[in-house]
Order: sequence, then structure tokens, then C-alpha cells
Amino acid sequence: MKAVIQRVTGAEVMIEEKIFGKIDQGFMILLGIHETDTAEDVAYLVRKISKLRVFEDDGGKMNLSLQDINGSILSVSQFTLYADTKKGNRPSFIEAARPETAVPLYELFNAQLKELEIPVETGEFGADMKVTLTNDGPVTIIIDTKDK
Repeated sequence: MKAVIQRVTGAEVMIEEKIFGKIDQGFMILLGIHETDTAEDVAYLVRKISKLRVFEDDGGKMNLSLQDINGSILSVSQFTLYADTKKGNRPSFIEAARPETAVPLYELFNAQLKELEIPVETGEFGADMKVTLTNDGPVTIIIDTKDK
């Protein structure tokens, strides 16, 4: 799994010109699921994200986690994170998980974050979405479970 995590002061996802998910301070996460990912990858990523200390403390240091600031997550599935651009100009997405694998893992990812009492808003798997955000910092972190 690959997660592109952006620290935000606000983010929203729109589907058919209606707000589908919206958060204030927290993380905007684009989640790519590889064809070989498992529930173990989900658990690892949830642990890392929930403890990631990238919010500023009173001294201005990135020392606080999402839970420390009572932040939220906007989680959007993003199969294009597994684009292979080595040959030609048209990306190949063959390493991205098929929906029958990806949907349950995406739902498990969101459910495990909620079990930690982190508010989670989502996009809709496979929908044409418009995402807007205000990146705070900017701070953007990429975590790949294949690089443990």
C-alpha cells in the first residue's frame, strides 16, 4: 500500500457537484492498494498514520499526532499511485489491486482508523471525484508498506 498523507487545515471531496466528505484540520490521505496487499499492510499503515507526529506543539516543533490535536482524516482511494510509467507515455496500472481486492482493504483501512476513534470521511471507491485541500506547511509524507 502507498499512502500520500498531506497535513491540511481543511479538505473536501465532491461527487457530482455535492460534498461527499469534508474535514477541518487533519490528514488528507490518498491510498493506493497494490495487488499483493493484505490486512497486515492495512494494520501497519494504520499504526504509522495514527502515531505520525507532524503537527506543531506549543514550541513550534512537529511533535504532535493526529490524535493529540483531535484531527480528522479524509481518505480517498487512488489506484493511480501504482502507475507504471517506464514504457511509453500511457501509464500502466496492472499492479493496482482489482476492485474485488481493493474495496475490502480500503474499507478495512477506514474501519481500523475509526476503531482508534479518529473521525474519518471518505470519497467513493471508483467515482469521479473532485478533491480540494489546503495543505498546511506544506507537509506531505509518503508511506509505502513495501518499504518497512
